[in-house]
Amino acid sequence: MEPLPTSALVLLSGGMDSTTLAYTIRHDNPEMDLHALAFDYGQRHGPRELPCAAQTAGRLRARFDVVNIRALTSFLSGSALTDPENVAVPEGHYSDETMRATVVPNRNAIMLNIAVGVAVARGLDRIATAVHAGDHPIYPDCRPEFIGRLNDLIEVATEGFSKPGLRVLAPFVMQPKDFIAKLGDRLGVPWRETWSCYMGGETHCGRCGTCVERAEAFALAGVDDPTVYLDPDFWRTAAAAG
Repeated sequence: MEPLPTSALVLLSGGMDSTTLAYTIRHDNPEMDLHALAFDYGQRHGPRELPCAAQTAGRLRARFDVVNIRALTSFLSGSALTDPENVAVPEGHYSDETMRATVVPNRNAIMLNIAVGVAVARGLDRIATAVHAGDHPIYPDCRPEFIGRLNDLIEVATEGFSKPGLRVLAPFVMQPKDFIAKLGDRLGVPWRETWSCYMGGETHCGRCGTCVERAEAFALAGVDDPTVYLDPDFWRTAAAAG
């Protein structure tokens, strides 16, 4: 029988999904050795989301590290997140075809493979990521097939060096965003300490895909949304069109 995990590394962006995942892990395992890993890849909203990730890690008594991979930014051009001078952040519902502009090529695969290396070096038992069903239409490396293939790769690539049973867990991968909103609400996630907006201004814009998805998730979940949006009503029109 496989021993229960006593340590985990969670990818923590500072958004509502990964924050809820981190709170879930800590709630289910109060004494777990929890590590949180964030990434600075030159994303335009980094100055807003990374401090949120650090704050969450502090609240949950998790070791927190930011991996600086900005050297890759110029090689990952063509995305609204890493190429702000040439690509605008699209507005509308997350299911819109225009949201392809927010894809950073192979982003999750890059981050998760780095996370695997960190987990092996630190002797950790599990890696957790908060990809969810709402990501599937846009991001290839957020799908169940990707998680499955990645775990196959981990087994081969770290054989003899990793803790037995090391794998990536993606508990939200088949769940919609409103499920995450409901779960986070039950766990008492402080939503004001999370950041979603891709624009990265002082206030959530309310019009980009992640703002629309955030507002819609709270509404569908029947959970109070404390987020201040510059355009608080846009999401209803975008959701209806989507």
